Amino acid sequence: MTKQLLSTLVLAIAALMGTAQDRQISLQQAVLGQGSEFRPKNLLRPAWRPAQAAFTYVERDALVQQQAANGRTDTLINRSEINALLKAKELPTLSTLTYTWHDAQTLLLRTGRLLALLDLKQRTITHAMELPKGGHHTPSPNLQHVAYTVANNLHLLSKGGASVAITAETDPGIVCGQSVHRSEFGINGGIFWSPKSNLLAYYRMDERMVTNYPLVDITQRIAELNNVKYPMAGMKSHEVTLQVYNLKTKQTVAIQTGEPREQYLTNIAWSPDEQHIYIAVLNREQNHMRLNRYSTTTGELEATLFEETNPRYVEPQHAPMFLEGDNERFVWQSRRDGWNHLYIYNATTGKLERQLTKGSWEVTDVLGYDVKQRQLYLNTTIGGARERHTISVSLKNGAVKRLTTTPGTHRVLLSSDFAHYLDIYSTISIPNVVNLHAAKGNKLMRNIITAPNPYEGYSNVSLPELVTLKNANGDTLYGRIIKPKNMEPNRRYPVVLYVYGGPHLQLVTNSWFGGARLWESYMANKGYILFSLDNRGTPYRGAEFEQTIHRRLGVCEMEDQLVGIDYLRSLPYVDANRIGVHGWSFGGFMTTSLTLKHADIFKVGVAGGAVTDWKFYEIMYGERYMDTPDENPEGYRDTDLKNHVDKLKGHLLLIHDDQDDTVVPQHSLSLIDEFIKHGKPVDFFIYPRHGHNVIGKDRVHLIDKVIRYFEDYL
Repeated sequence: MTKQLLSTLVLAIAALMGTAQDRQISLQQAVLGQGSEFRPKNLLRPAWRPAQAAFTYVERDALVQQQAANGRTDTLINRSEINALLKAKELPTLSTLTYTWHDAQTLLLRTGRLLALLDLKQRTITHAMELPKGGHHTPSPNLQHVAYTVANNLHLLSKGGASVAITAETDPGIVCGQSVHRSEFGINGGIFWSPKSNLLAYYRMDERMVTNYPLVDITQRIAELNNVKYPMAGMKSHEVTLQVYNLKTKQTVAIQTGEPREQYLTNIAWSPDEQHIYIAVLNREQNHMRLNRYSTTTGELEATLFEETNPRYVEPQHAPMFLEGDNERFVWQSRRDGWNHLYIYNATTGKLERQLTKGSWEVTDVLGYDVKQRQLYLNTTIGGARERHTISVSLKNGAVKRLTTTPGTHRVLLSSDFAHYLDIYSTISIPNVVNLHAAKGNKLMRNIITAPNPYEGYSNVSLPELVTLKNANGDTLYGRIIKPKNMEPNRRYPVVLYVYGGPHLQLVTNSWFGGARLWESYMANKGYILFSLDNRGTPYRGAEFEQTIHRRLGVCEMEDQLVGIDYLRSLPYVDANRIGVHGWSFGGFMTTSLTLKHADIFKVGVAGGAVTDWKFYEIMYGERYMDTPDENPEGYRDTDLKNHVDKLKGHLLLIHDDQDDTVVPQHSLSLIDEFIKHGKPVDFFIYPRHGHNVIGKDRVHLIDKVIRYFEDYL
């Protein structure tokens, strides 16, 4: 090879490497690609195979098995083989290979309108049901029945039989088999099968007395009215009962939950013998919960097992959980001592036997129960609120052992015999790690995956950093900062505070990308500092940290956000005169509040789906945190942002969706009306045909709109 040719080759390679290092993500990639194109390498749909020391996952459209002992991998079956078996039975085919294990030899296939069992050894479909048209399809535990809804009624399809209508409500104001109480209190459905599949409980919601809220469907040539039932704070709520249908007798029993009718029926659970059903009954004021046991034969109240009260609010989120092999006791989750912990109760007498977990940390999930060792496995915040760690707790003596100790956010998958587990975790700087452990001694057997940085070589993606601050009360506050990748010396950058700030949502975590959205990094590299902070009122910090916001939403939250602003102002590269804020929903409320009430600090705000007046918000969430407008007139008056429009100094863009039935458009429209009355300029943009946020490809347009507004005015 000549020197000239070698030189040309070196230059070409250098040019290619330079190009690789100078790649830039597009706005579309930043908005839509974080969970797909740029998702760190991981196992796809991992699961332990029952009764075997092997785990499975999907790779190249095939189900792959790996032996725990030696790492040997085998392909069990691929999607094309499965689809051939389904076609032979004239059943719908799989567009993606989704599965769960039914037993050691059988896969449960559930997708679209298909429910099927596939015997891997015999290579046959042993059970199949093509699900009828409708919604909320809920299979029975024995897979012989499927309950589902058509419009506002509940139907039942049994294998080999015709579909049966369980309810026949003719008034659309009565809804059966669907989620109630606007999906608060951990409610995510309205159909509850008994353990042995003999009984079917379901919610019956009467919302005829609830006011209609008018939304408009613009897809018709002449726009049509789309009324939704929307109970606003202080107004009439819907009335819910629980019904139990007996598949053998075909009779329905109403559970006698009694008066008052305006109460919340939450956290439904069956006794293992199907003779009793448990309901956490919460009063409308949400400060008094009774755990009641009812007869499934007569519907009568058998006993109130225990009660919980709190001067602020009680918020039951989890049903009583019976553990395998013990029908006399159940585990109950409660924050009664200030942190979400587990308690063991006698299921007959309601006697508290003992508190199982305790400490200044919270249980976030129950992962499994080893009946032989009487060990319960839990996901917790024991390593700090920004992290998740798995522990085991002994029901024999209460001893707690940590399975995960490496800093980060862990997700543990336990084998069916609890002898092995997969530990999947990330940190702010580690994209993803998958390790296989032997449970005995938590011994690391081998590393399965150590994912590379998927943004390596992209010049406009910078990684977040975690920040720890303290407020005036001495509370620790967790924040996240994203800076431009190549910061210029002596340059001062504008700041955009990305905020949520409300209950049930944590923005800052010690996980890959710190909980941030990729578009935040994209925006930072257009010349901004992006910052987020979890203030008082956000979850996983204990009841006092969250509940201090009661009756005065926005007060403590803004105080804490200003601690973050003071920190930012102390940084030599921050331009304290150019600070903006953006958020959606509760974050929209925070954005608008900060822009109005701290107008000297925040020059630009972009508020999406913002609550601007809490008396326009729904009963269940609104009254939990604010009580009713009659009970808390001062709190409602101060959080009614129409009373603060005269304070606006900078630029404010309000964004709303025309089909938003969570934060109804009245919030933005009434605030705009008040701005007009005061002669205050304000900007407004509406997204047609979207609910409470903008999703799909239209989200690219939304984020572009947000960034452009800051480009124009910050």
